[in-house]
Amino acid sequence: MSKYFQQSLDIHRYLRGKWAIESKVPLQSRDDLSVAYTPGVAAVSNHIAEDANSSYALTMKGNSVAIVSDGSAVLGLGNIGPQAALPVMEGKAILFKEFADIDGVPLVINAASVDEIVTTVRTVAPTFGGINLEDIAAPKCFEIEEALQDIGIPVFHDDQHGTAIVLLAALINACKVTNKPIESLKVVINGAGAAGTAIARLLRCVGHDANSCIPVEDVLVCDSQGIISKNRDNLNDEKLKLLGYTNRFNRDGNLLDALKGADVFIGVSKGNLLSGDDIKLMNEGPIILAMANPIPEIMPDEALAAGASVVGTGRSDFPNQVNNVLAFPGIFRGALDARATRISEGMKIAAAHALANAVNHISASHVLPDPLNRNVAQKVAEAVKAKAIEEKLQRPL
Repeated sequence: MSKYFQQSLDIHRYLRGKWAIESKVPLQSRDDLSVAYTPGVAAVSNHIAEDANSSYALTMKGNSVAIVSDGSAVLGLGNIGPQAALPVMEGKAILFKEFADIDGVPLVINAASVDEIVTTVRTVAPTFGGINLEDIAAPKCFEIEEALQDIGIPVFHDDQHGTAIVLLAALINACKVTNKPIESLKVVINGAGAAGTAIARLLRCVGHDANSCIPVEDVLVCDSQGIISKNRDNLNDEKLKLLGYTNRFNRDGNLLDALKGADVFIGVSKGNLLSGDDIKLMNEGPIILAMANPIPEIMPDEALAAGASVVGTGRSDFPNQVNNVLAFPGIFRGALDARATRISEGMKIAAAHALANAVNHISASHVLPDPLNRNVAQKVAEAVKAKAIEEKLQRPL
């Protein structure tokens, strides 16, 4: 790991970051300057003033996404602040470009409150075709995303929904490997933050059309104090909301109690949490998706030795990497191509199924596509665009 740390520092210092602006037009003559800037640009501005939707075709807006973060919950690093989060947002920007040819613009903001972040995003929104919220702490992230759904462009908190979509795709294919119907699954999620909450909502089909989403039988969500149940008196508002669609039989206890009789373990928490003996508490042939980084909740070899049928992690050096890059480039590509006003629950389900279907030869070690597969984003984009059109979420073309 230390080798990559030093290499990363060296290349960032040498290049002064990873992201840059490149002109699409020549600036070699006075004619070039007159077309790109004054006086020619006045015609473009006047055209947009008469028809605001033409900005999608005439400016960067139609192919740009702002990557907005306050640096309060950077994966594996915590609350490191906006400036320290900037290299992560630059990384996200180059992934947008590489996998979906989208111009991602890093935008870290020095704002502490929900209202400040919401106001900032509303203020800059005319520039962009979409907003990717990133590394914003829960429960603030839930309020921010909800407050921005009316701004007329897609707003998507990737830590929530990108993770949940890739997870669902992995689970769809894992069920094919194990011959377990998804509707029969008893699922344990360890981690009640942004990702854990979004996964629980998606697996229980909260807010989704019953015709497009099949809910698992039950989900138990655990935090550092154990199973989130109605008997606990230390729950915040977001955890209380979880009880509306999880823990149907109001079970109590710790994580190991939750694992008894479970079919699936999903970890979005911390490393080295489980042992092989803990996996043996679960039903036969459990599915283990241990996504803590850089150390998963249980290492794959130990989980497999304890009887797991399918194991995935967040790491690229193990099979079945649950990596958000499989989802967010294609989701935004499809939303931008449709000129969608938002990303609906139906579009998320469509993305998950497209991602699952992108695996040609499903096996226990291959329930997700390779994160470097350049064809995946296009398949996801096509499904998301089609769903946006079906749901009539388009701006005028």
